[in-house]
Amino acid sequence: MLNFIIKTHRKGTVYAKPHLFVLNKGMNSGKPQKEPFTNSYVIIFQNEDDCENLYWIAFSLWKSKFWHQHIIGSVIPFLRLPEFKKEFISKSNTLMQEHEEHKKNVAALKLLEQKEQQFHQNINLINDMRRVIIYRYCNK
Repeated sequence: MLNFIIKTHRKGTVYAKPHLFVLNKGMNSGKPQKEPFTNSYVIIFQNEDDCENLYWIAFSLWKSKFWHQHIIGSVIPFLRLPEFKKEFISKSNTLMQEHEEHKKNVAALKLLEQKEQQFHQNINLINDMRRVIIYRYCNK
């Protein structure tokens, strides 16, 4: 059983314990990040391992669009704190039951994230080279 606290993040608040932020407004509600969002919930942990494990669970839930069914509001969509707490605690406990499978899935997600970053770096390098070649070609 994981031990963590979920509450609304207040701008300017500094947290001493390991933590992560989850966006609570817009169609990207549920998106986790290490840096604070303007409209976000903060999840505070006792240790760094729990923070890392639950970051990847939150990331998986966000990527799978799990939170879309819980978003309310017609003009500004948002995710309510009680609903987020209930569903996040339930899903995280369910996903952490099979810990070995969870660790294997987290390792695969980390590898894919790393490969995606390398891919974006390569695309940026290709675009830079294209610009250099076009600049040289046009400025003869």
